[in-house]
Amino acid sequence: MHMGADTYRELIATKGNVQCLLEKQEPVDHCRFCIHCREFRINGEWVKSPSLAYCVKSRVTGKVDLSKVEAVKCADRQQEGFHNFASIIG
Repeated sequence: MHMGADTYRELIATKGNVQCLLEKQEPVDHCRFCIHCREFRINGEWVKSPSLAYCVKSRVTGKVDLSKVEAVKCADRQQEGFHNFASIIG
């Protein structure tokens, strides 16, 4: 199933954390390893997530200054929460 940009959740970063699920916050640092993470907003600009490094379509390999993240663009619409991409490629 393809998700358009309008289907992403925008999670606001507060003190280095995002509200991943209603009952659970996650450190922004975890997002860079999450299969749902698409982009980080830094200084008002969206930057692709390093978690897309193994995505055949994206192949992102850049680094992100996680200390400056204002928000996270998240593709998790099923309320699965943090899901480490290493469990898929490992």
